[in-house]
Amino acid sequence: MPIETIESRRLYRQIADQISRLIEAGEYKPGERLPPERLLAAQFSVSRPSVREALIALEVEGWVDIRGGTGVFVAERSDPHPEDKAPSSFSSRLGNLPPPGPLEVLYARDLIEQEVASLAAKHATPESISVMARALGDMVCCSAGDPKHLELDHQFHFSLAEATGNTALVHTVEILWVMRADPLYIRLQDHFHNEAVWQRAIIEHREILEAVKRGDAKAARAAMHRHLNNARRRYISNWQES
Repeated sequence: MPIETIESRRLYRQIADQISRLIEAGEYKPGERLPPERLLAAQFSVSRPSVREALIALEVEGWVDIRGGTGVFVAERSDPHPEDKAPSSFSSRLGNLPPPGPLEVLYARDLIEQEVASLAAKHATPESISVMARALGDMVCCSAGDPKHLELDHQFHFSLAEATGNTALVHTVEILWVMRADPLYIRLQDHFHNEAVWQRAIIEHREILEAVKRGDAKAARAAMHRHLNNARRRYISNWQES
């Protein structure tokens, strides 16, 4: 079964579908290693981050097993339809509209949360700054391995949105965080998240908070962009492959 060049949008899902069809057709057998990410990217004529998203989607769905530093291997499957195991949280709400990929979510967050941080710097009250500071303090006391770290991160961004005084933005940030909790996004994070990354993220959150406390909208916007851009870079670069 030949690999088809990908031409339209939502690349990661199309790539994942092609690879799963190749597995079903016996092109790649259980226990067999898939070609390296760079080779798959060349074969599909897409970027390596798109291939990475596709491989993570396949891992969530039970098609492959990603072994850091070793490669991606076809999984042994007892369920002929593993994609039914981990439905997106949006699948029952938006009909057939495919869920966004992690990099799409990060892009949307960068567009919106920069302005959230800027508005928070202009409108934050002492009380709202205190709420953000408590959220950051809880993050500092939490380790990367503690499952609570994601909810504490969520609380900081939610309290930042509340500080804008704009309820529509609060709801928008919350929707983005529902997307952030999608199994595909979480699994991708699992491949790079560690204590060093968590501590760096805490520093980035502190920079956002300090800019808000100073009422410096420009610095708050820049700090949020830096934080989310760093997250994106971690997602596309911390991929160990032999």
